[in-house]
Parts: sequence; structure tokens; C-alpha cells
Amino acid sequence: MVGGGGGGGGGATLEFAVQMTCESCANQVRGALEGKPGVQSVSIDVRAEQVLVESTLTTAEVQALIESSGRRAVLKGLGGAEPDLGSAVAMLAGAGPVRGVVRFLQLSEERCLVDGTLDGLAPGPHGLHVHTLGDLTSDCLSCGDHYNPYRRPHGGPEDSDRHVGDLGNVIAGPDGRASFRLEDPQIKVWDVIGRSLVVDAGEDDLGRGGHALSKETGNSGKRLACGIIARSAGLFQNAKQICACDGVTLWEERDRPLAGKGRRAEAPAAHL
Repeated sequence: MVGGGGGGGGGATLEFAVQMTCESCANQVRGALEGKPGVQSVSIDVRAEQVLVESTLTTAEVQALIESSGRRAVLKGLGGAEPDLGSAVAMLAGAGPVRGVVRFLQLSEERCLVDGTLDGLAPGPHGLHVHTLGDLTSDCLSCGDHYNPYRRPHGGPEDSDRHVGDLGNVIAGPDGRASFRLEDPQIKVWDVIGRSLVVDAGEDDLGRGGHALSKETGNSGKRLACGIIARSAGLFQNAKQICACDGVTLWEERDRPLAGKGRRAEAPAAHL
């Protein structure tokens, strides 16, 4: 299982855009990060409003540390020690209140970092799986079965004999949030782009529950939320500062819905 602050092995480098105008701002951000458990290095460029953090913490935890300085932060990219082997993101939603973002970063040929935050869950464990199809035409029901190219039985993430898509459980706290970070030896970013990620209502028994569905799905109940896994920006690949299409700045965007009412910046009032 991967809990609320779940750690992995090695660190990843996170690129944040952070509102800064002077060295005093940078010192406040540096003070919020340096010396904290799980933070390995910090690099700040005030002119570019850029903060690079090498860390074993989740992206949500690093963002919270940065914002404890009073500065707003937006994650722009992830990278590892190896040359860029690929990164992806899935934005999860469903018919109910569950929403979230999960990122995939291929750290090496043998390790894929899976980092995410899900909100709106019932407290407790929830199964998380990559499914075969990137098809949301019937909500999460059309995502197909767990991604299982080698036709193995369902298992846990630490089992060698498992579906490739078996990522175990994430744990939601009393507030309904699950923030997690895990490193998986079987997921390959280049194999899962275009597929889907699904979070389930109940706990995955990791194939050990003795239920008729244990070796098929982990008996983790209905599919709560899902999203297509899409290619995403790595380090220094996202140059966005302002979204020219709708006038929403990078800083405003995190407070706006992805589409529909409330997305566009308000037009200035005409002077009479």
C-alpha cells in the first residue's frame, strides 16, 4: 500500500513556477525547503521564477512546502537522473466527486515513478490500476480490463507475477485526500500512454482475498474515477507563462475549471 506521504527510492527533480520578484522572495522559498526531510537539493532562478527541487516527497508535499513561504507555485515538469525517458499525466474524474492528477515519470528502464493526489475519496484504501483502453465513452466502464499484456493473474505491486497495471492501493485520509508516490518496476511510460488509469471504491486484496474476483481484479469494487494517460512535459519542456487562448495566467489557471463556465478570464468593464 502507498500511504498519504508515501516515499519511493531515489529522488526526482521537480520544476515549479513560483511567484518571485526579488532575492528576498527566493530566500523565503529556500528557507521553506532546505533542511526538510526528503528534500535533497534546491535551485532557484528569480528572473525565470523557477524553482528546481530534487526530492523523494510527493509533488503535493513539495508544493505545500513552497507555498508555506507565502508564494504561489505551479508544477511545470518532472525529471530524473537519467536522460528523459518519458513522462505522462492522467487527470482523473468520474460521475461522483472524486478528482485528481497522477503523473508518471520513467526514471530508468527498470523504474517508473507514479506520483499523484486524489480528492473526494472515502477515507481508507482504494485500488489503483492502469486499464487497457483509453476509452471514456461510457465513463470508466469503457476502460477495459487491467493492463495485462503477459496474461498473468492479478497481484500486488511487489509481486513479479501480476498484471502490469496493478499498482496496489492508495490511502485516503480523513479529509478524503490520497497523496502518494511509488516506484514501479513493471510500468513503462511508453507502454501506458493512451491507456487509462482508474481508482476504485474499495481496497484491492492484491489477489490474496480468496474471492472469485481476487485473481482478476482484486475485488476492489466499482470504478470511481478515471482518466486517459497522456504524454506530458518533462523538465524545461513547458515554457508556458500565459495561456493566450483565453487570457488566463499560469497563476490563475490553478483556480479555474478545465473548461466551461468560469474558465475564461473576465473581460474588463467598459469605461462609460
